[in-house]
Amino acid sequence: MIRVGTGFDIHRMESGRRCVIGGVEIPHDSGPLGHSDGDVLLHALVDAILGAVCAGDIGTLFPDTNPKYKDMKSEAFVEEALRTANDKGYALSSVDSVVFAESPRLGPHREIICQNIAHMLSLDFDCVSVKAKTYEGLGAIGRGDAVAAQVVAVLCNKE
Repeated sequence: MIRVGTGFDIHRMESGRRCVIGGVEIPHDSGPLGHSDGDVLLHALVDAILGAVCAGDIGTLFPDTNPKYKDMKSEAFVEEALRTANDKGYALSSVDSVVFAESPRLGPHREIICQNIAHMLSLDFDCVSVKAKTYEGLGAIGRGDAVAAQVVAVLCNKE
């Protein structure tokens, strides 16, 4: 049996904050504001994995009202989402994602982000896709005030 989940996340950009996308720190003068590290790509990935196995969302498992998760690296959220899927009898097969950002430009970092996510998920490199799109100057993302990500995750029954 195959399950498919989608995830979306958006964060405001804040000056002086670390810019972490896909678990990779990107040199930039601002970064995503969030209770944790604000990694929109990994947050959307968590929602996609959890959605595929009907296990809620990132806010349910890791509420931003809990000080335990303050400034936490999003890799920990991904590990828990994978554990949840595994406990339900599913394994991640592939991931397709899009990051929406006017800046920073992600093209130069795309391959290392893919490698990092593939390693994190124990997937082959060719099973992880990360694309980057701008908003052509439109809205908060187009002004550089926000960054967003959308992810589709495909999971297969382990049997």
